[in-house]
Amino acid sequence: MTTAILVENLSKSFVLGGAPRETMLRGQLVRAVRNAFRRAPPKEVFWALREVSFKVEEGEVVGIIGRNGAGKSTLLKVLSRITFPTSGRISARGRVASLLEVGTGFHEELTGRENIFLNGSILGMRRAEVEAKLDAIVSYAGVERFIDTPIKRYSSGMRLRLGFAVAAHLEPDVLIVDEVLAVGDAGFQKKCLNTMEGLRNKGRTVLFVSHNMAAVENLCSRGIWIDAGRVRMDGTSHEVIEAYMGSLAGVSGGSVDLHDYPGRRGAGEVRYTGMEFLDSAGQQCLTTASGSKLTIRFHYEAHASLSNLSFGFRLLTELGTLVTETSTSHFDLVIPAVAHGRGHLDVEFDSLNLLPGRYYLTLGIASGSGNVQDFLDNCARLDVEPANVYNSSRTIDSRYGIVFFQQRWNLDGVRAAQP
Repeated sequence: MTTAILVENLSKSFVLGGAPRETMLRGQLVRAVRNAFRRAPPKEVFWALREVSFKVEEGEVVGIIGRNGAGKSTLLKVLSRITFPTSGRISARGRVASLLEVGTGFHEELTGRENIFLNGSILGMRRAEVEAKLDAIVSYAGVERFIDTPIKRYSSGMRLRLGFAVAAHLEPDVLIVDEVLAVGDAGFQKKCLNTMEGLRNKGRTVLFVSHNMAAVENLCSRGIWIDAGRVRMDGTSHEVIEAYMGSLAGVSGGSVDLHDYPGRRGAGEVRYTGMEFLDSAGQQCLTTASGSKLTIRFHYEAHASLSNLSFGFRLLTELGTLVTETSTSHFDLVIPAVAHGRGHLDVEFDSLNLLPGRYYLTLGIASGSGNVQDFLDNCARLDVEPANVYNSSRTIDSRYGIVFFQQRWNLDGVRAAQP
Protein backbone atom coordinates (compact mmCIF):
# COMPACT_ATOMS: atom_id res chain seq x y z
CA MET A 1 0.00 0.00 0.00
CA THR A 2 1.00 3.64 -0.51
CA THR A 3 2.01 5.60 2.58
CA ALA A 4 -0.09 8.78 2.90
CA ILE A 5 1.50 10.17 6.10
CA LEU A 6 4.97 9.45 7.47
CA VAL A 7 6.10 10.77 10.85
CA GLU A 8 9.66 10.03 12.01
CA ASN A 9 11.06 10.98 15.42
CA LEU A 10 8.89 14.10 15.56
CA SER A 11 9.47 16.46 18.50
CA LYS A 12 8.05 19.90 19.24
CA SER A 13 9.09 22.20 22.11
CA PHE A 14 7.88 25.56 23.37
CA VAL A 15 9.62 28.09 25.62
CA LEU A 16 7.38 28.95 28.56
CA GLY A 17 7.19 32.44 29.95
CA GLY A 18 9.15 34.05 27.12
CA ALA A 19 8.42 37.70 26.26
CA PRO A 20 6.92 38.37 22.82
CA ARG A 21 9.41 39.33 20.16
CA GLU A 22 9.69 43.11 19.68
CA THR A 23 9.52 44.26 16.07
CA MET A 24 9.91 48.06 16.48
CA LEU A 25 13.46 49.47 16.63
CA ARG A 26 12.63 51.64 19.63
CA GLY A 27 11.32 48.66 21.55
CA GLN A 28 14.36 46.58 20.70
CA LEU A 29 16.68 49.32 22.03
CA VAL A 30 14.71 49.68 25.26
CA ARG A 31 14.73 45.93 25.79
CA ALA A 32 18.50 45.74 25.12
CA VAL A 33 19.19 48.43 27.74
CA ARG A 34 16.98 46.71 30.32
CA ASN A 35 18.59 43.34 29.73
CA ALA A 36 22.05 44.85 30.22
CA PHE A 37 21.27 45.63 33.84
CA ARG A 38 19.40 42.54 34.92
CA ARG A 39 19.94 38.83 34.79
CA ALA A 40 17.56 37.06 32.46
CA PRO A 41 15.48 34.37 34.18
CA PRO A 42 16.20 30.81 33.05
CA LYS A 43 13.96 29.68 30.21
CA GLU A 44 11.69 26.72 30.80
CA VAL A 45 11.30 24.42 27.81
CA PHE A 46 8.10 22.40 27.45
CA TRP A 47 8.12 19.40 25.09
CA ALA A 48 4.64 18.99 23.63
CA LEU A 49 5.82 16.07 21.45
CA ARG A 50 8.80 13.75 21.97
CA GLU A 51 10.09 11.35 19.31
CA VAL A 52 6.70 10.51 17.82
CA SER A 53 6.86 8.02 14.93
CA PHE A 54 4.12 6.34 12.92
CA LYS A 55 2.87 6.00 9.37
CA VAL A 56 -0.62 6.00 7.90
CA GLU A 57 -1.44 4.12 4.73
CA GLU A 58 -3.59 5.56 1.98
CA GLY A 59 -7.28 5.04 2.74
CA GLU A 60 -6.84 4.52 6.49
CA VAL A 61 -9.02 6.33 9.01
CA VAL A 62 -7.02 6.74 12.22
CA GLY A 63 -8.34 8.02 15.53
CA ILE A 64 -5.99 10.03 17.75
CA ILE A 65 -6.97 9.84 21.42
CA GLY A 66 -5.50 10.99 24.73
CA ARG A 67 -6.02 13.31 27.67
CA ASN A 68 -6.30 17.08 27.33
CA GLY A 69 -2.79 18.47 26.99
CA ALA A 70 -1.33 15.18 25.79
CA GLY A 71 -0.09 16.72 22.51
CA LYS A 72 -2.84 15.66 20.08
CA SER A 73 -3.64 19.13 18.75
CA THR A 74 0.04 20.03 18.49
CA LEU A 75 0.60 16.91 16.41
CA LEU A 76 -2.20 17.86 14.02
CA LYS A 77 -0.92 21.43 13.72
CA VAL A 78 2.51 20.14 12.77
CA LEU A 79 0.99 17.74 10.23
CA SER A 80 -1.09 20.63 8.83
CA ARG A 81 2.09 22.77 8.64
CA ILE A 82 0.54 25.43 10.85
CA THR A 83 3.58 25.12 13.09
CA PHE A 84 7.01 23.62 12.44
CA PRO A 85 8.61 20.71 14.31
CA THR A 86 11.61 21.25 16.54
CA SER A 87 13.15 18.07 15.20
CA GLY A 88 12.15 15.04 13.21
CA ARG A 89 10.53 14.64 9.81
CA ILE A 90 7.01 14.55 8.41
CA SER A 91 5.66 13.98 4.93
CA ALA A 92 2.13 13.87 3.56
CA ARG A 93 1.15 12.65 0.11
CA GLY A 94 -1.25 14.79 -1.93
CA ARG A 95 -3.62 17.54 -0.84
CA VAL A 96 -4.00 18.03 2.91
CA ALA A 97 -7.10 19.78 4.33
CA SER A 98 -7.52 20.38 8.03
CA LEU A 99 -10.22 21.62 10.39
CA LEU A 100 -8.53 22.28 13.70
CA GLU A 101 -10.32 25.33 15.08
CA VAL A 102 -13.50 27.19 14.20
CA GLY A 103 -12.69 29.44 11.25
CA THR A 104 -9.18 28.11 10.61
CA GLY A 105 -8.05 29.18 7.14
CA PHE A 106 -10.73 31.85 6.72
CA HIS A 107 -9.98 35.49 5.95
CA GLU A 108 -12.22 37.64 8.13
CA GLU A 109 -12.85 40.37 5.55
CA LEU A 110 -13.71 38.02 2.67
CA THR A 111 -17.18 36.62 2.08
CA GLY A 112 -18.05 32.96 2.47
CA ARG A 113 -17.96 32.50 -1.31
CA GLU A 114 -14.54 34.18 -1.60
CA ASN A 115 -13.15 32.06 1.24
CA ILE A 116 -14.25 28.88 -0.52
CA PHE A 117 -12.24 29.87 -3.59
CA LEU A 118 -9.32 30.92 -1.36
CA ASN A 119 -9.23 27.52 0.33
CA GLY A 120 -9.45 25.80 -3.03
CA SER A 121 -6.46 27.72 -4.36
CA ILE A 122 -4.48 26.86 -1.22
CA LEU A 123 -5.17 23.19 -1.98
CA GLY A 124 -3.92 23.72 -5.55
CA MET A 125 -7.31 23.46 -7.24
CA ARG A 126 -8.32 25.33 -10.38
CA ARG A 127 -11.19 27.80 -10.24
CA ALA A 128 -13.34 25.55 -12.43
CA GLU A 129 -12.86 22.66 -9.97
CA VAL A 130 -14.01 24.80 -7.05
CA GLU A 131 -17.01 26.16 -9.00
CA ALA A 132 -18.11 22.59 -9.69
CA LYS A 133 -18.24 21.93 -5.93
CA LEU A 134 -19.58 25.33 -4.84
CA ASP A 135 -23.30 24.56 -4.71
CA ALA A 136 -22.73 21.31 -2.79
CA ILE A 137 -20.52 23.10 -0.24
CA VAL A 138 -23.01 25.92 0.34
CA SER A 139 -25.95 23.52 0.64
CA TYR A 140 -24.07 21.21 3.03
CA ALA A 141 -23.13 24.16 5.28
CA GLY A 142 -26.63 25.61 5.16
CA VAL A 143 -25.38 29.18 4.63
CA GLU A 144 -27.11 29.98 1.32
CA ARG A 145 -28.49 33.31 2.59
CA PHE A 146 -25.13 34.43 3.93
CA ILE A 147 -22.69 33.13 1.32
CA ASP A 148 -21.90 36.69 0.14
CA THR A 149 -21.57 38.06 3.69
CA PRO A 150 -18.10 38.61 5.19
CA ILE A 151 -16.98 35.71 7.37
CA LYS A 152 -16.42 38.07 10.34
CA ARG A 153 -20.22 38.35 10.65
CA TYR A 154 -20.75 34.57 10.81
CA SER A 155 -21.63 32.83 14.07
CA SER A 156 -19.28 30.13 15.36
CA GLY A 157 -21.75 27.47 14.19
CA MET A 158 -21.87 28.89 10.67
CA ARG A 159 -18.06 29.06 10.54
CA LEU A 160 -17.84 25.46 11.70
CA ARG A 161 -20.33 24.18 9.14
CA LEU A 162 -18.71 26.06 6.27
CA GLY A 163 -15.19 25.08 7.38
CA PHE A 164 -16.05 21.39 7.44
CA ALA A 165 -17.97 21.59 4.18
CA VAL A 166 -14.98 23.18 2.45
CA ALA A 167 -12.51 20.70 3.97
CA ALA A 168 -14.61 17.67 2.99
CA HIS A 169 -15.86 18.68 -0.46
CA LEU A 170 -12.66 19.95 -2.04
CA GLU A 171 -11.50 16.34 -2.30
CA PRO A 172 -8.36 16.35 -0.15
CA ASP A 173 -6.18 13.29 -0.20
CA VAL A 174 -5.71 13.67 3.57
CA LEU A 175 -8.35 15.18 5.88
CA ILE A 176 -7.31 16.17 9.41
CA VAL A 177 -10.15 16.88 11.86
CA ASP A 178 -9.73 17.96 15.49
CA GLU A 179 -12.42 17.59 18.17
CA VAL A 180 -13.86 20.89 16.99
CA LEU A 181 -16.85 18.82 15.84
CA ALA A 182 -17.87 18.58 19.48
CA VAL A 183 -19.18 22.16 19.35
CA GLY A 184 -21.74 21.32 16.66
CA ASP A 185 -25.25 20.04 17.35
CA ALA A 186 -26.03 16.33 17.28
CA GLY A 187 -27.48 16.45 13.77
CA PHE A 188 -24.42 18.18 12.33
CA GLN A 189 -22.05 15.79 14.13
CA LYS A 190 -23.87 12.83 12.58
CA LYS A 191 -23.67 14.51 9.18
CA CYS A 192 -19.92 15.04 9.56
CA LEU A 193 -19.31 11.45 10.65
CA ASN A 194 -21.28 10.16 7.66
CA THR A 195 -19.20 12.39 5.39
CA MET A 196 -15.93 11.09 6.86
CA GLU A 197 -17.16 7.54 6.41
CA GLY A 198 -17.88 8.39 2.77
CA LEU A 199 -14.32 9.70 2.38
CA ARG A 200 -13.02 6.44 3.82
CA ASN A 201 -15.06 4.47 1.30
CA LYS A 202 -13.48 6.58 -1.48
CA GLY A 203 -9.99 5.67 -0.26
CA ARG A 204 -9.21 9.03 1.35
CA THR A 205 -7.01 9.21 4.44
CA VAL A 206 -8.52 10.72 7.60
CA LEU A 207 -6.94 11.63 10.95
CA PHE A 208 -9.66 12.15 13.55
CA VAL A 209 -9.18 13.51 17.08
CA SER A 210 -12.16 13.11 19.41
CA HIS A 211 -13.11 12.39 23.00
CA ASN A 212 -16.14 10.48 21.72
CA MET A 213 -14.83 6.93 21.95
CA ALA A 214 -17.93 5.47 20.28
CA ALA A 215 -17.36 7.66 17.22
CA VAL A 216 -13.68 6.72 17.12
CA GLU A 217 -14.37 3.00 17.32
CA ASN A 218 -17.17 3.10 14.73
CA LEU A 219 -15.31 5.29 12.26
CA CYS A 220 -11.67 4.30 12.71
CA SER A 221 -10.08 0.94 12.08
CA ARG A 222 -6.96 2.03 13.93
CA GLY A 223 -6.19 4.15 16.98
CA ILE A 224 -3.12 5.99 18.25
CA TRP A 225 -2.95 6.91 21.93
CA ILE A 226 -0.86 10.02 22.66
CA ASP A 227 0.25 10.41 26.28
CA ALA A 228 2.55 13.18 27.54
CA GLY A 229 3.72 13.90 24.00
CA ARG A 230 4.63 10.30 23.13
CA VAL A 231 2.89 7.43 21.35
CA ARG A 232 1.69 5.22 24.19
CA MET A 233 -0.08 2.67 22.00
CA ASP A 234 -0.80 2.07 18.31
CA GLY A 235 -3.21 -0.68 17.29
CA THR A 236 -6.83 -1.49 16.47
CA SER A 237 -9.23 1.19 17.68
CA HIS A 238 -10.95 -1.22 20.10
CA GLU A 239 -7.71 -2.33 21.75
CA VAL A 240 -6.36 1.22 22.05
CA ILE A 241 -9.63 2.62 23.44
CA GLU A 242 -9.87 -0.21 25.97
CA ALA A 243 -6.32 0.43 27.20
CA TYR A 244 -6.80 4.22 27.27
CA MET A 245 -10.08 4.12 29.18
CA GLY A 246 -8.63 1.58 31.60
CA SER A 247 -5.75 3.95 32.39
CA LEU A 248 -8.05 6.81 33.33
CA ALA A 249 -9.51 5.25 36.44
CA GLY A 250 -7.40 3.56 39.07
CA VAL A 251 -9.73 1.55 41.30
CA SER A 252 -8.20 -0.62 44.01
CA GLY A 253 -10.31 -2.62 46.45
CA GLY A 254 -13.42 -0.52 45.80
CA SER A 255 -11.80 2.85 46.53
CA VAL A 256 -10.30 5.58 44.36
CA ASP A 257 -7.64 8.07 45.51
CA LEU A 258 -8.21 11.41 43.79
CA HIS A 259 -5.72 13.60 45.67
CA ASP A 260 -3.24 13.80 42.78
CA TYR A 261 -5.51 13.07 39.82
CA PRO A 262 -3.93 14.68 36.72
CA GLY A 263 -5.80 16.95 34.37
CA ARG A 264 -8.38 18.18 36.88
CA ARG A 265 -9.57 21.77 36.53
CA GLY A 266 -11.49 24.32 38.56
CA ALA A 267 -10.95 26.99 41.21
CA GLY A 268 -9.96 24.31 43.72
CA GLU A 269 -11.40 25.85 46.89
CA VAL A 270 -13.12 22.51 47.39
CA ARG A 271 -11.93 19.29 45.76
CA TYR A 272 -12.77 15.62 45.61
CA THR A 273 -10.16 13.55 47.42
CA GLY A 274 -11.53 10.05 46.93
CA MET A 275 -14.43 7.70 46.21
CA GLU A 276 -15.73 4.42 47.59
CA PHE A 277 -18.16 1.88 46.16
CA LEU A 278 -20.13 0.26 49.02
CA ASP A 279 -22.39 -2.80 48.87
CA SER A 280 -25.64 -3.39 50.79
CA ALA A 281 -23.62 -4.24 53.93
CA GLY A 282 -21.60 -1.04 53.71
CA GLN A 283 -18.44 -2.89 52.65
CA GLN A 284 -16.17 -1.73 49.82
CA CYS A 285 -16.79 -3.58 46.56
CA LEU A 286 -14.69 -3.61 43.41
CA THR A 287 -17.61 -4.80 41.27
CA THR A 288 -21.37 -4.87 41.64
CA ALA A 289 -24.17 -6.78 39.92
CA SER A 290 -27.14 -5.59 37.89
CA GLY A 291 -30.04 -4.85 40.22
CA SER A 292 -27.91 -4.72 43.38
CA LYS A 293 -28.02 -2.05 46.05
CA LEU A 294 -25.04 0.28 45.71
CA THR A 295 -23.78 3.36 47.53
CA ILE A 296 -21.15 5.68 46.09
CA ARG A 297 -19.36 7.77 48.72
CA PHE A 298 -17.63 10.95 47.60
CA HIS A 299 -14.88 12.32 49.84
CA TYR A 300 -13.96 16.00 49.59
CA GLU A 301 -11.79 18.62 51.22
CA ALA A 302 -12.71 22.32 51.47
CA HIS A 303 -9.92 24.87 51.80
CA ALA A 304 -12.38 27.60 52.76
CA SER A 305 -15.91 27.94 54.09
CA LEU A 306 -18.16 27.84 50.99
CA SER A 307 -21.90 28.16 50.45
CA ASN A 308 -24.41 26.88 47.90
CA LEU A 309 -22.28 24.07 46.49
CA SER A 310 -23.54 21.44 44.05
CA PHE A 311 -21.88 18.00 43.97
CA GLY A 312 -22.53 15.82 40.94
CA PHE A 313 -21.29 13.23 38.47
CA ARG A 314 -21.75 11.85 34.98
CA LEU A 315 -21.94 8.14 34.26
CA LEU A 316 -20.65 7.04 30.86
CA THR A 317 -20.30 3.76 29.02
CA GLU A 318 -16.93 2.34 28.02
CA LEU A 319 -17.25 4.11 24.66
CA GLY A 320 -18.12 7.49 26.16
CA THR A 321 -21.92 7.42 25.72
CA LEU A 322 -23.60 9.45 28.47
CA VAL A 323 -25.88 7.26 30.59
CA THR A 324 -26.91 9.94 33.07
CA GLU A 325 -25.80 13.23 34.58
CA THR A 326 -27.03 14.13 38.04
CA SER A 327 -26.17 16.28 41.05
CA THR A 328 -27.46 17.44 44.41
CA SER A 329 -28.97 20.49 42.70
CA HIS A 330 -31.17 18.21 40.56
CA PHE A 331 -32.96 17.26 43.78
CA ASP A 332 -33.01 20.81 45.22
CA LEU A 333 -30.66 19.63 47.95
CA VAL A 334 -29.25 22.92 49.19
CA ILE A 335 -25.99 22.76 51.11
CA PRO A 336 -26.10 26.12 52.92
CA ALA A 337 -22.43 26.09 53.87
CA VAL A 338 -19.50 23.64 53.80
CA ALA A 339 -17.00 24.13 56.58
CA HIS A 340 -13.26 24.23 56.08
CA GLY A 341 -11.87 20.70 56.22
CA ARG A 342 -12.84 17.22 55.07
CA GLY A 343 -16.20 15.55 54.65
CA HIS A 344 -18.14 13.12 52.49
CA LEU A 345 -21.56 12.62 50.96
CA ASP A 346 -23.31 9.50 49.62
CA VAL A 347 -25.56 8.74 46.67
CA GLU A 348 -27.61 5.57 47.16
CA PHE A 349 -29.13 3.25 44.54
CA ASP A 350 -31.71 0.81 45.88
CA SER A 351 -31.49 -1.22 42.65
CA LEU A 352 -28.77 -0.40 40.13
CA ASN A 353 -30.51 -0.84 36.77
CA LEU A 354 -27.35 -0.97 34.66
CA LEU A 355 -26.75 -3.89 32.34
CA PRO A 356 -23.39 -5.72 32.67
CA GLY A 357 -20.35 -3.82 31.42
CA ARG A 358 -17.71 -1.29 32.39
CA TYR A 359 -18.73 2.28 33.18
CA TYR A 360 -16.81 5.45 33.97
CA LEU A 361 -17.56 8.40 36.22
CA THR A 362 -16.76 12.07 35.67
CA LEU A 363 -17.06 14.19 38.82
CA GLY A 364 -17.82 17.88 39.29
CA ILE A 365 -18.36 20.46 42.03
CA ALA A 366 -19.85 23.87 41.28
CA SER A 367 -20.50 26.86 43.49
CA GLY A 368 -23.74 28.81 43.59
CA SER A 369 -22.38 31.42 41.22
CA GLY A 370 -21.84 28.73 38.58
CA ASN A 371 -18.05 28.63 38.99
CA VAL A 372 -16.47 25.20 38.58
CA GLN A 373 -14.61 24.28 41.75
CA ASP A 374 -13.46 20.82 40.67
CA PHE A 375 -13.87 18.75 37.53
CA LEU A 376 -12.32 15.31 36.99
CA ASP A 377 -12.89 13.62 33.65
CA ASN A 378 -13.28 9.81 33.61
CA CYS A 379 -11.63 9.50 37.01
CA ALA A 380 -13.19 6.23 38.22
CA ARG A 381 -14.61 3.05 36.77
CA LEU A 382 -17.43 0.78 37.86
CA ASP A 383 -17.69 -2.83 36.67
CA VAL A 384 -21.20 -4.31 36.62
CA GLU A 385 -21.60 -8.09 36.48
CA PRO A 386 -24.54 -10.14 35.11
CA ALA A 387 -27.42 -11.09 37.40
CA ASN A 388 -30.79 -12.76 36.98
CA VAL A 389 -32.69 -9.49 37.45
CA TYR A 390 -35.96 -10.82 35.96
CA ASN A 391 -35.89 -14.08 37.97
CA SER A 392 -36.27 -16.04 34.75
CA SER A 393 -34.31 -18.61 32.78
CA ARG A 394 -32.51 -15.87 30.80
CA THR A 395 -29.61 -13.77 32.06
CA ILE A 396 -29.36 -10.39 30.34
CA ASP A 397 -26.07 -8.91 29.24
CA SER A 398 -24.67 -5.89 27.37
CA ARG A 399 -26.25 -7.05 24.10
CA TYR A 400 -29.59 -5.80 25.42
CA GLY A 401 -28.60 -2.14 25.84
CA ILE A 402 -27.35 0.00 28.70
CA VAL A 403 -30.11 -0.15 31.31
CA PHE A 404 -32.92 -2.49 32.30
CA PHE A 405 -36.29 -1.65 33.84
CA GLN A 406 -38.22 -3.52 36.49
CA GLN A 407 -41.47 -4.42 34.75
CA ARG A 408 -44.52 -6.64 34.66
CA TRP A 409 -46.05 -8.25 31.57
CA ASN A 410 -49.80 -8.90 31.54
CA LEU A 411 -50.96 -11.64 29.15
CA ASP A 412 -54.65 -11.58 30.08
CA GLY A 413 -55.55 -10.00 26.73
CA VAL A 414 -53.84 -12.67 24.63
CA ARG A 415 -56.26 -15.04 22.89
CA ALA A 416 -54.71 -18.48 23.03
CA ALA A 417 -55.22 -20.86 20.11
CA GLN A 418 -57.26 -23.93 20.84
CA PRO A 419 -55.31 -27.20 20.67
